[in-house]
Amino acid sequence: MTEAVNLRERVKEPPSPLLVESYYRGSVARAQHYVFQHEMWVHLAHGLMLERQGIIARDAMAQILPEIIAMADAGPDAVPVDYRQEDLYSYVEKLIIQKLGPDIGGRLHIGRSRNDLNATTWRMALRTELLVVLGLLTDLRQTMLTLAKEHIATIMPGYTHGQHAQPITFGYWLASAADALARDHQRLMGALAHCDLCPLGAGALSTTAFPLDRTWVADALGFAAPLELAYDAVSSRDDALEAASAMAVMMTLLSRLATDLQNWGSWEYGFVELADRHSAVSSIMPQKKNPVALEHLKAAAAMVQGAHHAAMACTKNTAFADVNDAVTAVNEPVLDAALRSRRILALFQEVMQGLSLNKDCMENAAREGFGSATELADVIVRETGLSFRMAHNIVAIVVRDALAEGRTAESISSAALDEAAQVLFGKALHIPAAKLRAALDPAENLIGRNVQGGPAPTAMAALLARRRDSLAQDRETITAISQRIAEARAACWAQANALAAQMRP
Repeated sequence: MTEAVNLRERVKEPPSPLLVESYYRGSVARAQHYVFQHEMWVHLAHGLMLERQGIIARDAMAQILPEIIAMADAGPDAVPVDYRQEDLYSYVEKLIIQKLGPDIGGRLHIGRSRNDLNATTWRMALRTELLVVLGLLTDLRQTMLTLAKEHIATIMPGYTHGQHAQPITFGYWLASAADALARDHQRLMGALAHCDLCPLGAGALSTTAFPLDRTWVADALGFAAPLELAYDAVSSRDDALEAASAMAVMMTLLSRLATDLQNWGSWEYGFVELADRHSAVSSIMPQKKNPVALEHLKAAAAMVQGAHHAAMACTKNTAFADVNDAVTAVNEPVLDAALRSRRILALFQEVMQGLSLNKDCMENAAREGFGSATELADVIVRETGLSFRMAHNIVAIVVRDALAEGRTAESISSAALDEAAQVLFGKALHIPAAKLRAALDPAENLIGRNVQGGPAPTAMAALLARRRDSLAQDRETITAISQRIAEARAACWAQANALAAQMRP
């Protein structure tokens, strides 16, 4: 009797073994890992709603719910699979029908399709992953801001095009990275908001004539709201594409930061050193300490970018409808991107916490590298009234001559400025020695750059305080969403247990 009810009535042959190995086995295994508990939750919420709406009798649902609860408690291994069906639900329904018979066990699927069921469970899986990623990103931002405060006066050269540009601080670099990570947070929150919509009740594509309460089910599953239009609900995975895009952008930033640190850790720079626990050694060269954590991070960033491209490619040139390539296939690369992002965020935070700085080397590089040339030109403008372009030309000649003679920026004198000014414009500048020394001092440079967004320590201190407040608000938002989901799950389980208890002796 029970074997007469299955999901392959329409076809006469069993699935090809090649199809099973290439598609079904991996699909079911991923579902067992990622969505089994989410699917149990969906079955409970859908079943409770069917009973509330009078679609299924209470006594029938009181028999079904204990089977689902028992499966949830036992885990995915309690559901026998042979990988000859394309999804997890086929095996779950088969087990329920084996236990209760087709009349009772076959009622749970009233008013829904695997289309809306799978769209819902995979959104729940992605929602879970995004909340973890956001939590780890928040932790990394906290670390970057903490270190930025610690190194608010740690002077170093700022670079453009790989060349010394202007003096900055390591704290300024860290704060800039933290701001970019905050925008990554906003992008991920946007993806989460679009993921946090419930497709359940959409059916195959056009809902059903049964009087479902989609809002109640969405609330019971902890979603922010239903994904209202049924056709859209089963046809669209832009939430997954958006999530993959946001993670790819974030990982690209982390790769750029890792590139800076890797360069600065070389012998030629000597600014930073990774902790031993984040480094490896050479099998032949005894002196080597290789920054493998940073190299791994950059490789993982490429893989997340690849996952984003794969998800987009799965969707391109597909019908706007429920199709496996656009709606289902994207789950694998996107969830892989989430897993790699989670690991790298945690690793990069640990790398930053273990980083050692050679502050003297960093400051000496800032003093020797002519990064103060811009401020020197600005001083000439302020002291003499010359245009900036004229001052720029004067300083450029003085720097060129100093480099040709092997001298550092600190060797520049007022006399050298006067000589260049006479050659170019026929007049001396007479810059006071104290003004010249201040212009060439990286620390004095920084103090003067207190315009909004500048690296002056006082301005940075106020900015970092605001960023910490913003970070705290972001953390509260993540916590509130997680709490809403947890409370919805607990309430749904409690209602299911209460109804299931009616069947217990």
